[in-house]
Amino acid sequence: MCRRGAPPSFADMNTSPVAVITGASRGLGRALAGALAAEGYQLIIDARDGRALEATAAELRSLHDLPERAVLTLPGDITDPGHRAALAAAAAAAGGAGLLVNNAGTLGASPLPALADYPVADLRACIEVNVIAPVALTQLILPGLRSLGGAVLSVTSDAAVEAYAGWGGYGAAKAALEQACHVLAAEEAAVRVWWVDPGDLRTYMHQQAYPGEDISDRPLPEVVVPGFLRLIRERMPSGRYRAADLMPVSGPLTGAAS
Repeated sequence: MCRRGAPPSFADMNTSPVAVITGASRGLGRALAGALAAEGYQLIIDARDGRALEATAAELRSLHDLPERAVLTLPGDITDPGHRAALAAAAAAAGGAGLLVNNAGTLGASPLPALADYPVADLRACIEVNVIAPVALTQLILPGLRSLGGAVLSVTSDAAVEAYAGWGGYGAAKAALEQACHVLAAEEAAVRVWWVDPGDLRTYMHQQAYPGEDISDRPLPEVVVPGFLRLIRERMPSGRYRAADLMPVSGPLTGAAS
């Protein structure tokens, strides 16, 4: 675990690529962290729940027989400028991140309200987490990404491009994130910029959208990870992708809601 104010050292591990993953203590972020660890990445991971983040790191180290410094945890809130600076400092100390995964996000108000009734404070917080924070973190990590020819991968949603009743706050935030990614892709020729819709998954956030309902028909996040890995391995062109379209033919997406 990294101590506050002292970026970790990767001096003896500088031959492996570095990935910064936000929101990595559960759900899709955790699944991607495990897959990237298996691919040989050094990980810098964050989440608001420090205990859950440490449990994730311990599991990854044990599962992949990794030294402690191969998975560095920086618990904190991605909307905190100081926390974002600490993530960027850790990446710089590692020689620069080759991959930034903007996964941390929030649903916003729950149960999902109509836009006519959406609390403005909740809408502002939704935009802060889903748009401002990932853009600000990307700005800080971009110098290293440029020098390494790295990539930014931001998790989006079909709610960004479809009109679903109740999803106005989250959908508007993700639409703004998508446009920011689209512009970044046009501006940063040396960096791949991907925004990926994972589809409906069996996650804590998705359960928040449907409180009290059974969402066991949705696939677990691990099901779509091969699609994300294909995108990263093949260094596909910048753009918007659906995880279902990236899945290997031998690994179809089953149980996913459309």
